[in-house]
Amino acid sequence: MSMSRARVARRIAAAAAYGGGGAGLLGGAALGVLLTEVALARRVVGGAGGTPPHADGRYGSAFVHSLGAEPLVLGVLGDSTAAGQGVHRPRQTPGALLATGLAAVAERPVVLHNVALSGAQSYDLERQVTQVLSDPERAPDVCVIMIGANDVTHRVPYARSVRLLSEAVRRLRDAGCEVVVGTCPDLGTIEPVYQPLRWLARRLSRQLAAAQTIGVLEAGGRTVSLGDLLGPEFAENPRELFGPDNYHPSAEGYATAAMAVLPTLCAALGLWPEDEERPDATRREGILPVARAAAEAASEGGTEVTPAGRGRRWALLKRRRRQRLPVAEGAETGGGPGSGAGAGAGSAPGTGPASGSATGQAWDAAHTDAGP
Repeated sequence: MSMSRARVARRIAAAAAYGGGGAGLLGGAALGVLLTEVALARRVVGGAGGTPPHADGRYGSAFVHSLGAEPLVLGVLGDSTAAGQGVHRPRQTPGALLATGLAAVAERPVVLHNVALSGAQSYDLERQVTQVLSDPERAPDVCVIMIGANDVTHRVPYARSVRLLSEAVRRLRDAGCEVVVGTCPDLGTIEPVYQPLRWLARRLSRQLAAAQTIGVLEAGGRTVSLGDLLGPEFAENPRELFGPDNYHPSAEGYATAAMAVLPTLCAALGLWPEDEERPDATRREGILPVARAAAEAASEGGTEVTPAGRGRRWALLKRRRRQRLPVAEGAETGGGPGSGAGAGAGSAPGTGPASGSATGQAWDAAHTDAGP
């Protein structure tokens, strides 16, 4: 299956590179079945409803007096998953969780600027990139993009979807930003969706995820597979990890997602321990042809794919060890980036990365910044 997915991903990425729209993936009969199943699923899956919490602000202010502690700027772009749809508190959103974790690892404050929009497709990335780069004097140090689910459900041609994402990554890289893309989640894990739509949703979303990886690497970014809707735990514990609408993640689900993305986010900024950067054969890591690495990553949530420095044909596939996140507390929102809003991190001793090391001590130190 991975070799077949690799071939499809190569075709989609090639079409994206040369301006093709991408051929339709469904015949008439299959489309009829799909539309029937979609109608049934919509009766069961609750509406998204509401507005995601606004979590922009400054995180990790316990480090504001550290030597050379100029804040890092973290941009978040994408759809409802990136925005944090489905939770009610700013600190539960993936942006807040990533900003808190990044502050703890970097021992520097982090300013979060989230421009993600619920319902967004890849067409909206151009606008979001312009918005996140709106300050000519301070581009983000790193951006996280989560996009793709709405492209699948709205039948956006995959080659066009990949091309739009690649262009967004390239613009951010040209502005000096590191870029981490959380690829299309596995829509086959949504519990109320029945067969054959479940099988078809899984197949289509994984094909797009693999093709996204190829396009992102060519544009100079790196990816983390959000398969199984951001981790295999979703398939095993759907009632715990999906929110009230049975579609978006719960607070625990977003924490699972952030745990998968944070190591890659830190590695992109050179903040992860050097010994973790070497491939570990015991975790089935190594340098692979790009399409094969993309296909394997699409099948396993939390898998990172990074350019291997051998042209565009090779990639490093890594299965990084996830770390428990500190919990963002007391974030004051609504002031925008750099507003001085305080948010800290708290975790049980020894649960952060490299516990006992300088990084682990910084992780624990962020707990003192926790609000009420």
